[in-house]
Amino acid sequence: MDRRTQIAEIIRAVSKKSAPADQDESLFDSGLLDSFALPDMVTALEQKFGIAIPDSDLNPRKFDSISRIETYLESRL
Repeated sequence: MDRRTQIAEIIRAVSKKSAPADQDESLFDSGLLDSFALPDMVTALEQKFGIAIPDSDLNPRKFDSISRIETYLESRL
């Protein structure tokens, strides 16, 4: 399973809604996620990809879309 698919599955699990088809669509502007869901999503990303995301990176803009999440993960792996 590719990384984008794994990210989309995490978004579905956290939001209880379908992940957007557009990889660049804002997860927060679309209402799919909110600031309360961000820590849950980050925790799921940490567990899935075996990384530690520092609290200083808990900024919605860093995790605003599937593409941004993928780029962020590439920088951490």
